Amino acid sequence: MPQWFEAGRVGDLADREWTMRVINDTEVAIFNLDGEYFALEDVCSHYGSPLSTGWLEGDRIVCPRHLAEFCVRTGEVRKAPAHEPVHSFPVRVRAGLIEICDDREP
Repeated sequence: MPQWFEAGRVGDLADREWTMRVINDTEVAIFNLDGEYFALEDVCSHYGSPLSTGWLEGDRIVCPRHLAEFCVRTGEVRKAPAHEPVHSFPVRVRAGLIEICDDREP
């Protein structure tokens, strides 16, 4: 059953900033793009590097190891060498808190 986890406060992340949090034993990168929040599993599907140590280009996070790019909004691959998407978690804001849903199958 999907479960929601508190990941921080809205004011914690400025526009175009991101951070990493551990949600249900998984490292998750949380992004603020123009006041919208997105969350991806914080591991490049190509080589396993943490995406949160990369940089943003538009709405893409660039993995620092081999420059694979993923859409922050969906987790889809935007540039090789990665070929598999990364998991995108549902995000909601309630009462000023950013919440992430672990919707993965057990």
